[in-house]
Amino acid sequence: MKKTLLILVAILFLFSMMTSADYVGTKKCKMCHKGEKKGNVFEKWMERNHSKAFETLKKEGKEKDPACLECHTTAFNKGGYKIDDPNNAKFEGVGCESCHGAGSDYKKMSIMKDKAKSIAAGLIVPDEKLCVTCHDPKKSDTAKPFNKEEYFKKINHVYRK
Repeated sequence: MKKTLLILVAILFLFSMMTSADYVGTKKCKMCHKGEKKGNVFEKWMERNHSKAFETLKKEGKEKDPACLECHTTAFNKGGYKIDDPNNAKFEGVGCESCHGAGSDYKKMSIMKDKAKSIAAGLIVPDEKLCVTCHDPKKSDTAKPFNKEEYFKKINHVYRK
């Protein structure tokens, strides 16, 4: 009985190790998602408010407020941004992985070239439900009611061949 339980625990541990992706930061995404040939995905993101979300906290002196960091950084306390962590620069703002999930398992070109493989490897295709986790007037007095058509046009950075 003990041996069976030990084997089961070992299997569950190994499975959890295989299924937990790591956050890699926007610079990793930039490597393949920049330039005219790729639809200027990175450049479009840089022009939008998501990339500047952390800067608004700095201006307001709220860069250590956990309630704000949840939406103004990438993966706050989930493997990305952590208060006073020296690696925070790569997780400031609403980066790629805020909307598309931790990228370590789908970042390889051989996976990213196939949408089904990317999704199977953890890529999230964002929808309105994901967006309203932050764009919610109940969470913040500065958040406006979420309008999918209006907001999706603002963040349009999809690369299609």
